[in-house]
Amino acid sequence: MRDPEHCRMKHTEEQRDVILKNEESEEEEKYHVKTEEKTCPQTESIPLLKRDKKCFNCRQCGKSFTHKQSLKVHMRIHTGERPFTCDQCGKNFTRKHNFTVHMRIHTREDLFTCVQCGKCFTRKHNFTVHMRIHTGEKPFTCDQCGKSFALKHHFKVHMRIHTGEKPFTCDQCGKSFAQQGNLNNHMKIHTGEKLHD
Repeated sequence: MRDPEHCRMKHTEEQRDVILKNEESEEEEKYHVKTEEKTCPQTESIPLLKRDKKCFNCRQCGKSFTHKQSLKVHMRIHTGERPFTCDQCGKNFTRKHNFTVHMRIHTREDLFTCVQCGKCFTRKHNFTVHMRIHTGEKPFTCDQCGKSFALKHHFKVHMRIHTGEKPFTCDQCGKSFAQQGNLNNHMKIHTGEKLHD
């Protein structure tokens, strides 16, 4: 099925033919494309094929996407498809980028290596966070009490002290906790599992 006219950006005649050829009704069924509900106004200043609104909706979970390819990749969550397989260890991936990053482990290419301790990282972000161990940098500071944290997650957990948020609730007795680990320990009361001192 073709995109609705209000959802299509301006294309040349040749580009339109390619688009129409690629958007057959079989593919719509395969990827559960649903474009009728949201509108995408035409905007000449937006680059070719760039959409203003999310016109492709997953019929299984309702999540919306700007591009058909993004919906196609998303559908792998529902189908379990993992088309990228590592020939070294057999691990499977839904996205090519994650597969490429994983392969650095085996090829030792493009690794981020800590000169202080020699630890290697496949992702720059993880390397940057690791370096805070050596530099002592703590970029996340609480504006309530001034305490600083190296990790954003630890900062977010800390903020629950001030907000009183307790998002983890026991389904047995209704007691709530600020941290998942505290709920896990609490659950041992109900299961009879021995608590560690």
